[in-house]
Amino acid sequence: MQEDYLTKIRSAYNQFTKAEKKVADYILANPNKVLFMSISDLAGACDVGDTSVFRFCKTMNVKGYQEFKMMLSLSMRSGNEEYMENEEKNISLEDNISELAKKVLTENIAAIEETYSLIDLKQMTLAMDALSEAKRILFFGVGASMLTAMKAMNKFLRIEPKVYCSEVVNVQLMMAAAMSREDAAVIFSYSGATKDTVEIARLAKESGARVVTVTRFTKSPLTEYADVILLCGANAGSLQAGSTSAEISQLFLVDVMYSEYYRRHFKRCNAYNEKTTKAISDKVYS
Repeated sequence: MQEDYLTKIRSAYNQFTKAEKKVADYILANPNKVLFMSISDLAGACDVGDTSVFRFCKTMNVKGYQEFKMMLSLSMRSGNEEYMENEEKNISLEDNISELAKKVLTENIAAIEETYSLIDLKQMTLAMDALSEAKRILFFGVGASMLTAMKAMNKFLRIEPKVYCSEVVNVQLMMAAAMSREDAAVIFSYSGATKDTVEIARLAKESGARVVTVTRFTKSPLTEYADVILLCGANAGSLQAGSTSAEISQLFLVDVMYSEYYRRHFKRCNAYNEKTTKAISDKVYS
């Protein structure tokens, strides 16, 4: 299957220099046009030098501009509607409620689909091995990602008693420092650059625990301490800051991990699920 290069560009975005980001922004906005542009044409459109375009290609792990265009062209032949020009997906001030709702729907669906396309089976298998073999599974997150970590803990607690999470950052730091080689840390961070989250990862890594990160970018301060990297997809325009698409993409990966963990340990997890379901059954009106 051909690499989705627009998705790959977004996942590598935080690695680019300021000039390279100009190139990336133009390509993401005009993928079809780029196929018919020379390196000088693209450099001019981005107001950067030819060398910046060449460096961008090197960052994308291709030998040069022509190879990049070839790989982009092959990727676009999949017929993905994402490559259609003039398809405005970001919310604007001119949108009415109907248009806005449709764009929010499109954004959330796209986040899940992109996250699915980013799943690396080898990395997911390593993550599930770490969770299966761990004596304890600790979920971590700060800010909005803390909510995802708490939801992950709550979901896994239905089938597995060895899961833990705290909504207090200082407690998370202490928990990370007290981990051992028998433990697994699952750390959620969209940017991978939140200081507290990176410190949690460092402490967990130094404690010998296996560190699984759920994040947007392949390289970040957080991934420097990761044993396993699971990538999530989501991009928001200026009027969509704080949107739930990033959380939805992370929760999709939580569902995948939960389902695989349940499948792997079905007999034990199913028995525990029956106990936890019975424990809270009287909390629901029949």
